[in-house]
Amino acid sequence: MTNTDDRGGRAGRQSRVAKLPPRERILDAAEELFSREGIKAVGVQAIADRAETTKMALYRHFATKDALVEEWLRIVAADYTAVFDRLAETHPDDARAQILGMARFIADGLPGISHRGCPFINSLAELPDRAHPARRLIEAHKAGQLRRLTGLCARAGLSDPDEAAAEITFVLEGAQVSAQNGSVGRAGERLMRIVAAVLDRHAAA
Repeated sequence: MTNTDDRGGRAGRQSRVAKLPPRERILDAAEELFSREGIKAVGVQAIADRAETTKMALYRHFATKDALVEEWLRIVAADYTAVFDRLAETHPDDARAQILGMARFIADGLPGISHRGCPFINSLAELPDRAHPARRLIEAHKAGQLRRLTGLCARAGLSDPDEAAAEITFVLEGAQVSAQNGSVGRAGERLMRIVAAVLDRHAAA
């Protein structure tokens, strides 16, 4: 016997999916499946089925599965960049507040990461080829994020912006891994305390 709630859930999703253009439906389905099951485990047919389209339609928008993976990760990276941009607008003259705001964004996202994992970390584990376009995209994104943090540390007047940004990056990345493997409790609280301590130490120096 079919549960009425299940019918309502499926109907609701079908209604939402129908309103999206085909390319967006494909990306939405890929994001859901890649995040939940991993890149290697998900085939093109599964993505097409989830997007309520066909493999032929999928390949009209994305020449290969690798191209779809790369575009998905490009969107994920853009979301992080957008956070930096919003913080710059909110705190235009306060670099320290921008750094702490980014740390808070990561801290608030840790519960989700504990269930699904970080898309960048998960993808790197599945893409050992350093020449893979999606892997190069992740590496470029992380390098750009470090440069942006370094610039904020310099604007905050820290004694060694390069070192401070590297320490903060270690904390942000480490907190996400710890949340994913469940090794450290209250990871978000600890993340915020450590980042604040890094800023205070370098400011004092």
